Amino acid sequence: MTPLLPMLGAPPRASSAGNATAGNATELPADRFGRRLHDLRVSVTDRCNFRCVYCMPREVFGAQHAFLPSADLLTFDEIVRLVERFVGLGVQKVRLTGGEPLVRRGLEDLVRRLTAIDGIRDLTLTTNGALLSARADALAAAGLQRVTVSLDALDDPTFKRMNDARFPVARVLDAMGAAETAGLGPIKVNTVVRRGVNEHAVLDLARHFRGSGRIVRFIEYMDVGHTNGWRLAEVVPADEILTRIDSIFPLEPISPTYRGEVARRYRYRDGAGEIGVVASVTQPFCGDCNRARLSADGKVYTCLFATAGHDLRALLRGGVADATLDSAIRTLWGSREDRYSELRTAGTADLARVEMSYIGG
Repeated sequence: MTPLLPMLGAPPRASSAGNATAGNATELPADRFGRRLHDLRVSVTDRCNFRCVYCMPREVFGAQHAFLPSADLLTFDEIVRLVERFVGLGVQKVRLTGGEPLVRRGLEDLVRRLTAIDGIRDLTLTTNGALLSARADALAAAGLQRVTVSLDALDDPTFKRMNDARFPVARVLDAMGAAETAGLGPIKVNTVVRRGVNEHAVLDLARHFRGSGRIVRFIEYMDVGHTNGWRLAEVVPADEILTRIDSIFPLEPISPTYRGEVARRYRYRDGAGEIGVVASVTQPFCGDCNRARLSADGKVYTCLFATAGHDLRALLRGGVADATLDSAIRTLWGSREDRYSELRTAGTADLARVEMSYIGG
């Protein structure tokens, strides 16, 4: 078996040359660590039909939880306008998230309008799959390119324990099939691995999706927000995940698609596809982080672990010109110095970080 631990710690890097939009390189904002904006994640709702224990635990997000009122949500017109500004400043990849984005009515119309924005090279959506089967064709027709589907185990008892909505595995797998039939592939599968809960599912998932064309990305359980009861002891390190898989299905590292890609990629040596690991806790990738997150109520967060956002909705509804929006975005990104995962200590445990459901992970 080829040792993977040194390789995971020093994967090949992609060139940063692909991060600049042609003819607009001087307009790209760089933060205080030289990181240039490339990805934008757009949350279209803070609501979800699941209550995953690592994101929206039911004891916090119960029947009495106060979600954002409709008037506070960005309209589709407002989302499109902001995305246009971000794309003009260098964003090439846009991902729609939530909450669960498919609970937002008329999402296909938003997809259609975003598809028309010149400069977006990759328009994707992350979903739990519960509503995907019925809407995959419409989303593809609107111009969506790919979907990422969350699936934390292949056995119903474990999966239902994690999604806390009694939703079965079979319906998520059916949703992946519907998405592929509609042309929304290749499918990526997100799996959050939590010790004592679903680490046994790692090999099951690797085995099941080998040769399928679907790419599983194993994600270390993270301390996003402050309601999921995160403990370091419950993190299954990416190295451990890779070692488990490599012992049965030998792996080798492959280069990232672009600099700043979150998942570190590995392929099966027998050609049966690839997997990825997201090691935010044990091997932080802050140094290449090039993404911003737009919340459903119009705040920009420059880190997944941020404690506060920057309000762009107030500017939008105040009637400012596009140049003012551009200046605001350029200023907030230019002053960015986030690197939470590199600085994570016991002293950061009680910070009031924004919840994952609010900015879409």
